[in-house]
Amino acid sequence: MATKAYGATAGDRPLEPMDITRRAPGAHDVQIDIAYCGVCHSDLHQVRGEWGGTLYPCVPGHEIVGHVTAVGGEVTRFKVGDTVGVGCMVDSCQHCASCDEGLEQYCTNGGFVGTYNGPTADAPGHTLGGYSQAITVSDKFVLKISHPEEQLAAVAPLLCAGITTYSPLRHWGVGPGKKVGIVGIGGLGHMGVKIAHAMGAHVIAFTTSESKRADAKALGADEVINSRNGEEMAAHAGSFDMILNTVAASHDLDAFTGLLKRDGTLVLVGVPEHPHPSPSVGTLIFGRRAIAGSLIGGIAETQEMLDFCAEKGVTADIEMIRIQQIDEAYDRMQRSDVKYRFVIDNATLAEA
Repeated sequence: MATKAYGATAGDRPLEPMDITRRAPGAHDVQIDIAYCGVCHSDLHQVRGEWGGTLYPCVPGHEIVGHVTAVGGEVTRFKVGDTVGVGCMVDSCQHCASCDEGLEQYCTNGGFVGTYNGPTADAPGHTLGGYSQAITVSDKFVLKISHPEEQLAAVAPLLCAGITTYSPLRHWGVGPGKKVGIVGIGGLGHMGVKIAHAMGAHVIAFTTSESKRADAKALGADEVINSRNGEEMAAHAGSFDMILNTVAASHDLDAFTGLLKRDGTLVLVGVPEHPHPSPSVGTLIFGRRAIAGSLIGGIAETQEMLDFCAEKGVTADIEMIRIQQIDEAYDRMQRSDVKYRFVIDNATLAEA
């Protein structure tokens, strides 16, 4: 099926209109008309080749929401007209220990297949993402969306930013009676605050920007700390059950490990361009504290997250853009000039 898309032909080129081909649905496939696609910071890194290994043409986008237009003969969970989503993965080996446990994001047989820039038998030999009018995906990697239709655009970022924060919050047992910190109030962090609040935790947001104090409170933070203010930080020493660090720039982790209770955990989900300075081992040893990482979430957990967010009324704070504004959006995203996630109106691809 011929489909209009927006992508890059090289790392130093702006995104441009292009025609791509989607496979016809196989027996276990779902064909989706894409209504909206969220813009993730990793899209920018991949398009510009900043992480290495980008395959061109690169059509980014892994925060996809839309409606089913066709299903394969063996598909039973979806029907034409259903509102659905596709996140960061479209395949995995499906038989390693991680996949068997529903943790496809940790697939040990070559890793999961990304929604874009992953290996596939389809032309051009790698997956092409959600900056396009339509996509065909195995039903195992399609998710049901039960939010109201009018919230659909604001649901799109849940497919990456939402699950990236939900998964560690759930894994480390966040809920009533827990004191949880969220470091960074950006695309990931604003979702972390909303979800931790919805889980019933006492949520404290960390920011270096005084201008974000009121915003963080509005998102659901019970308290806000300026992480550059030593007195504010010291007042919370040894008191956090868990801190979720969403910052993707290299910084001093010791400022946060000392805030953990005994057996507390600092969880990293932001990937810095350069490594963080090595943390103080003594702070970890003498409090049995831990530093951990977390990568998106499995398909079952992502469905759980979507259902939870629908029940609690959680969506992302977004700014809608036309596809023709994507390069401007990338430049603004680099300046943190968005509250808090760009979402593409894919209907504008018809004008590309």
